[in-house]
Amino acid sequence: MRLGCIADDFTGATDLANNLVRSGMRVVQAMGTPAQPLDADTDAVVIALKSRTLPKEEAIAQSLAALHWLQTQGAEQIYFKYCSTFDSTVHGNIGPVTEALMDALADLPGSDFTIATPAFPDNQRTVFKGHLFVGDVLLNESGMQNHPLTPMTDANLVRVLQAQCCRKVGLIDYKVVAQGEAVIRARIEQLRAQGVNVAVVDAISNDDLIRLGPALKDMPLVTAGSGVAIGLPANFGIVPSRAASALPAATGLKAVVSGSCSLATNRQVMAFIQAGLPALGIDPLQIATQESTGVNVVADALAWAEPLLAKGPVLIYSSADATAVKSVQGMLGVEMAGALVERTLAAIARGLVDLGVRQLVLAGGETSGACVQALAITQMRIGPQIDPGVPWCHAQTEVTSHEGLHLTLKSGNFGTDDFFCKAFTMLA
Repeated sequence: MRLGCIADDFTGATDLANNLVRSGMRVVQAMGTPAQPLDADTDAVVIALKSRTLPKEEAIAQSLAALHWLQTQGAEQIYFKYCSTFDSTVHGNIGPVTEALMDALADLPGSDFTIATPAFPDNQRTVFKGHLFVGDVLLNESGMQNHPLTPMTDANLVRVLQAQCCRKVGLIDYKVVAQGEAVIRARIEQLRAQGVNVAVVDAISNDDLIRLGPALKDMPLVTAGSGVAIGLPANFGIVPSRAASALPAATGLKAVVSGSCSLATNRQVMAFIQAGLPALGIDPLQIATQESTGVNVVADALAWAEPLLAKGPVLIYSSADATAVKSVQGMLGVEMAGALVERTLAAIARGLVDLGVRQLVLAGGETSGACVQALAITQMRIGPQIDPGVPWCHAQTEVTSHEGLHLTLKSGNFGTDDFFCKAFTMLA
C-alpha cells in the first residue's frame, strides 16, 4: 500500500478515493477500521469513519485506530481527509485529530510539520490568502453558516484552525505555490524556523494542487480535502489509467435516499420532482410521533416505493431548507432530530435493497454513513466519476448475496442539479 487515508465521513471518503482513482491508483474504501488485512491488491486504502461530529476524544481514538491499522499494512504516507468546506465545530475535530496523528507519527522524519487545505477547484472550493471560497463567495456567506451540525461562520482558515490547535498555524500563500516545489519547500523550512507546525495552503486551480504535490512527497502526514489527492499518485510513479475505475456491469432496480439539507441537494431533489419522477418526503415530526400515532414511517415508505420501482428510479428524502430544519431541531433537539432521521433513512435503504434495488444513490454524509452500516457494507471498489468528488462504487454485501450493489455516496454540497437522474444514465 502506497497511501493510507483516514476520512472523517463516508461521502468524504469516496470523494477522496474518486480523485485517487482518476489519477491512476487502485483504491479500496473500508467502512470503519478493518479487523484484519484486506484481501485486495490496491495502491491506496481509504478508511471511512463517522468522526466529523463525534466528541473530540472519540474522533481521536477512532482516527488513531485507523492509523495503526494502516501502518501495519505498510502505508508509506498518511492522508487525513476532511470536507472541502472545512466542516467542524469551534473545538474540532480537524485540529485535534491532526495533532493526535502528528503525535503518533512523531518518530518519523518530517512529522513535525504538515499542511492543511480543503481546496478542490473542480467543485469551486478555493483558498486565497488563507480564506476559503465556495464559488464566488466566502465560506461564511455560502449557506454553510446555516449548517445544522457544523455551521461555518468564519472563512479565515488560519484563524479557524488555530483555535482548534495547540501547535502554531501559518500560511503558504498563492504566490509561493505558483512558483512550484522548490519555493514551497523553502517556505516550509522558513515556517518551521518560526515555530509553525501546520500551514494552511492557498490553491485557486488544479495547477496549484499539481505544483503542491511533489513538495509533499516526504511528508509523513498530509491533511486536506480531496483536492490535494490529484497531485500525490505521481509521487509514487503512478499515472492515470481507465482500468483503475472499472466496475462490474450494473443490474437491478434504482433508488435515491437523500438526507442532506444542503442547498445543492435541495436543488437536486427539486429537479428530480420537476422531471416528473416519483418522490416521497419524510417528515421528522412524523417519525418522532409514530409510536403514539401508530404510523410506521419505514413500512409506509417501502409500500409506496414497491409498485413504482419497476418503472424507474424513486426518491425518498428528508431534505429541507434551513428554516424547516431549525424548526424541527427546536422541537426535538439537534441530536435527536438527526438520529431519528438517520435511523429511518437507513432502514428505508435496507428495505429498498431487500426489494431488489441494486443501484442506489445516497445523499448526505451522515445519511450515507448510516445507510452503509445498515447494509452491512465493509468495503467498496471505487469506480468512475459522476460529478467532481462523486464516483460510482461497487460493494459485495450479505444483503445482496452474490449480486453486489452499485452505490454512490454523495456529499450534500456536491453535484449538478440533475445529479440524481444523471447518475443512473451513466450506469446504463
